[in-house]
Amino acid sequence: MAKTTNKNIVTLEGEGYLALKNFDFNEAMVEEMEGLNAFFERIKMPSGETTLYQLPSENPEDPEFAKEFSAVILYHHPIRAYFKTKFNGAANPPDCGSLDAVTGFGDPGGDCKSCVYNEYSSGENGAKACKERHRLYLLREGEMFPVMLSLPTGSLKELSRYLMRLLTKGIKSNEVVTRFSLVKATNKGGIAYAKACFQLERKLAAEELPLVAGMSEQIKLISRKVGFEDVDAEPAVLSKGEIKDVVIEQSA
Repeated sequence: MAKTTNKNIVTLEGEGYLALKNFDFNEAMVEEMEGLNAFFERIKMPSGETTLYQLPSENPEDPEFAKEFSAVILYHHPIRAYFKTKFNGAANPPDCGSLDAVTGFGDPGGDCKSCVYNEYSSGENGAKACKERHRLYLLREGEMFPVMLSLPTGSLKELSRYLMRLLTKGIKSNEVVTRFSLVKATNKGGIAYAKACFQLERKLAAEELPLVAGMSEQIKLISRKVGFEDVDAEPAVLSKGEIKDVVIEQSA
């Protein structure tokens, strides 16, 4: 049964993730995006202490805002980014970045663990100059294409705690629907910010598990080719048979 949200986005109701059985991700990407740029839309964390996520909608100029949402975590991995100059609002790529938090590319590049910018007090207020984040590829019920959420440093401890709670029960993050919310927090410098929180909403049904697992494997293959910004990579021009080699850009 279909339903329409307040943003006129049609989703599927009552089917859970079973709708994936009638959707071939690779085939759809090749047929619909051939010669075009593909990218992951993003769910954005709020700035300051506002506790509202910004969710993508059909109209980019009119995004949705929500205190919480639910999705399956298809795949996740750490990233690092170092900027020589203070952020000024421009969508510039980092001077040095890492898509695995192990090896950096750019200036200075090299081993992240031994890098001077990975040491506390190398940045402002005693923090690290190279920022640690964590990328989550999320699939919301009723949607066929994942979205990305980039978690800042202040939310990583909560993510770790949640994943450990799942692991103690023998559950992986792509086997459940997770509810995402936000709470107000204050860092050591007294600056207020919004911290992401995670809660198990439900386990996937037995029929949903293989469908979601298949999508997870596909996203894992292409996740490390997603640039920090659009200018990090050549446009992702899709052609038949090249889906495994595509570089998918991150939306601004």
